[in-house]
Amino acid sequence: MTLTAPAPPAPADTAKRPVRRPRSRTGTSAWTPWLYLLPALAVLGALLVYPVYQLGLISFLEYTQAQVSGGEPTSFQGLGNYTALFADPQFRQVLLATVVFAAACVAGTLAVGCALAVLLTRVRVLPRLALMLAALGAWATPAVTGSTVWVFLFDADFGPVNKLLGLGDFSWTYGRYSAFALVLLEVVWCSFPFVMVTVYAGIRAVPTEVLEAAALDGASQWRIWRSVTAPLLRPILAVVTIQSVIWDFKVFTQIYVMTGGGGIAGQNLVLNVYAYQQAFASSRYSLGAAIGVVMLLILLAVTLVYLRLLRRQGEEL
Repeated sequence: MTLTAPAPPAPADTAKRPVRRPRSRTGTSAWTPWLYLLPALAVLGALLVYPVYQLGLISFLEYTQAQVSGGEPTSFQGLGNYTALFADPQFRQVLLATVVFAAACVAGTLAVGCALAVLLTRVRVLPRLALMLAALGAWATPAVTGSTVWVFLFDADFGPVNKLLGLGDFSWTYGRYSAFALVLLEVVWCSFPFVMVTVYAGIRAVPTEVLEAAALDGASQWRIWRSVTAPLLRPILAVVTIQSVIWDFKVFTQIYVMTGGGGIAGQNLVLNVYAYQQAFASSRYSLGAAIGVVMLLILLAVTLVYLRLLRRQGEEL
């Protein structure tokens, strides 16, 4: 019978040895990516964190022209600016108008951008190139220039649109809803190229075998987009939706230029223009800062809710 020697006991100082931090397969530590991102994070912190901190700080103070000029000391108001803001019926009306207007702009931008992205995959090279150049030209046009051109096109006296439609001297910027509709068209015109180019790039990355299989099964183009292409493009659609929400919720130039600072008696005010009027026209800087904080919180809430819905559906961004 063969005897096997017992295994030697483990060293007594095994438990005292330091535990090494796990390393990746390439031999780098878990902190290496953060070291590469540190310069960019420092720049973002300087350009974003400090202004947001100052915005929040001013919103809790009594900060008007008297405090700016040094005539009166700055006093802490707590939530007094926010209380006065939400007690103002005009603010509630402007907030509702901003939410509805931004939702309409986002829906229009996504609809036009996605439709033209699908169209780009159906046309030949030259029409595709012409459409992309025209769209990128609209995207590259400054907001002030584009708004001025649209005001001229829809001018009641000299605009060609009224003459083509036979509307006579109809003023688009006089009525509340017609003015919002005109601004909406301009916002969609200058925003859809981003959605179109991004979604078009995503469609080109979809495997052609999947689309051909759906077509062989007898699915229509709309059914292929709704049941095949759109689910595969969900992460890309999430990015363009969030970007559109942020841009359209903060619209300022188009409203200010096309409606003359908010329309007749402020009927076309949105939160950004309203904050500008309170801060600079009325010299109530603390109230304008409070409006900015409310806008920031709304955008953060919308973004987080949308990302959470995507995570529940198992999407990775």
